[in-house]
Amino acid sequence: MTERFDYAAAAKKLPGVSETWLRRHIKKLPHTKAGRAVYFTAADLERIDQLFHHEPTTGPLAGTPATTATGPHPLASLRPLPPRGKALTHAS
Repeated sequence: MTERFDYAAAAKKLPGVSETWLRRHIKKLPHTKAGRAVYFTAADLERIDQLFHHEPTTGPLAGTPATTATGPHPLASLRPLPPRGKALTHAS
């Protein structure tokens, strides 16, 4: 049988994570419920770490140097929607 962790034990296993944070974000986290009891397996804790792990992309701690983009930003062509109640017009 796999080891199960309650909120407190899971928070101790995940560095920098509090029990409160786990409770607030439970809907986004992998977990198992048995009735009202919530528990996490080692696989759940590993998945949580993968989901919320961020590596620096720039600076001295970055694994690879940042690449410089060439050309316009991919979202440069987006325009805000008109205010509600106004008809959409396609201006070219």
